[in-house]
Amino acid sequence: MSAFTPVELAYLTGERRLGRLATVGADGTPHVVPLGWSYDPDDDVIVITGHDMVRSKKFRDVARSGRAALVVDDVLPPWRPRGVEIRGHAEAREAPRPHIRLVPERIVSWGLDPDDGSDGRTRTARTVARR
Repeated sequence: MSAFTPVELAYLTGERRLGRLATVGADGTPHVVPLGWSYDPDDDVIVITGHDMVRSKKFRDVARSGRAALVVDDVLPPWRPRGVEIRGHAEAREAPRPHIRLVPERIVSWGLDPDDGSDGRTRTARTVARR
């Protein structure tokens, strides 16, 4: 069973969308960077890869803190914001290819159901019980 609802999974696995990863530096300063990502259905996690990943600030921040958050969102016309925020435990892994694994612990989504009449202000938030 996935940590994500069926509508969240449809959004995350549908059209390719840019995400923004938030980490915290050693001095407590927040760091946000736009990036590509993918969903790993076998482990039900978000996987982040990239060029020279091991030398990146995001990789170092995750290796040190073990925490991160990712927002994937967009806006449909005329003004219908929608998206998913994933907060959780993050792992900086060097093998087999350097990547970050984001394990969902809290998921917030908004504007994903076109039939709910929402203008994107209604949010669904939940803490995820991991197996």
